[in-house]
Amino acid sequence: MSAKSGAKPALSRNCEDASKRAFKPGRLPASANQSSEEGQFVVTCHNTLFILPNFWRMFLMRKTAFSLALTLVVAACGGTGDTTTLAPATTAAAPTTQATTTAPPTTTATPTVAAGFPVTVAHGTGEVTLADQPISIVSISPTATEILFAIGAADQVIAVDSLSTYPAEAPVTDLSAFEANVEAIAEFEPDLVIMSFDPGDVESGLTALGIPVIMQFSAFSLEDAYTQIDQLGAATGRSDESDLLVDEIAKTVADFKANAALRDQPLTYYHELDNTFYSVTSSTFIGEIYAVLGLDNVADPADEEGYGYPQLSPEFILETDPDLIFLADTRCCAQTATSLEDRPGWDRLSAVRNGLVTELDDDVASRWGPRIIEFLEAIAAAIAAHDARTDG
Repeated sequence: MSAKSGAKPALSRNCEDASKRAFKPGRLPASANQSSEEGQFVVTCHNTLFILPNFWRMFLMRKTAFSLALTLVVAACGGTGDTTTLAPATTAAAPTTQATTTAPPTTTATPTVAAGFPVTVAHGTGEVTLADQPISIVSISPTATEILFAIGAADQVIAVDSLSTYPAEAPVTDLSAFEANVEAIAEFEPDLVIMSFDPGDVESGLTALGIPVIMQFSAFSLEDAYTQIDQLGAATGRSDESDLLVDEIAKTVADFKANAALRDQPLTYYHELDNTFYSVTSSTFIGEIYAVLGLDNVADPADEEGYGYPQLSPEFILETDPDLIFLADTRCCAQTATSLEDRPGWDRLSAVRNGLVTELDDDVASRWGPRIIEFLEAIAAAIAAHDARTDG
């Protein structure tokens, strides 16, 4: 049994070794066949971008996380004229590359709510004070975009990055989700920018122009996700709505956990990030979601380096024979339950033979916003299908 934990990732089955080609960290562009999963490494191969959810990403993220002094204090909410401080999530940064351009919008929305300002929000790289409720928000984070719309701040959002394609009414622009650029963002004249990464000078550049920035790095846990929702609620004057969203997600999580069947032997699963067999372990945000429903992760023993994203070998997966398989590469890599049958030996896997391969939406399975509930529901449905087959 073998697994390539910490190995340098291959590009694809049809491409040459990554060591022979230049590659840069970044994010995937929006397209019909590519994932918009947050914070992934990509490389160019035959003019196609392939995801590399590898240990290098986690190494850089965790190294950055430890270097950040995220020890800001939560202060109580005050009335008019008081300043509210919201604590940061314990999260970490993913690196990116350079610039893009885009045209500014022609209209500016007016919010319907204004309360609790000024407010100070502590975030991933420090804190920011907003004197007034923002009405011209630019989101360079697909997860933040989903949260903003879920808490009722849609009218305050004037532009989002090219990967923020959910919900459908989001004002998508050609602002690059992996080539953040000060000038392109500033053209929109925002009064708040929300980001999930910084190549090194975008936040400082925007701040120098007097544009407030909230940095929300990738969540490592559900608590991180809840904190980021609270941050955006406070920043937009939608704290009541953000509280309701956190309560809804937390209650759903608690209900799923309470109703998870007690088994003598927990069901096992394999979560596929791409078709070169990168996976996640229980130490990741994604792994925590599966743990809510009592599943055991076959990738855990393979993560010798402890970075959370081991590359498994086909032999390892065949030998562990997981009860359930979840494909989070249906969009990026066009993987399906049917395509798994064409992999050598995979037709012998129990999950494949028993029809227990779940095709996930890559975005739902990789973002830590309101669609966490959809992710849980997909996992629960797979468990129910397994039990129905066994009981039958």
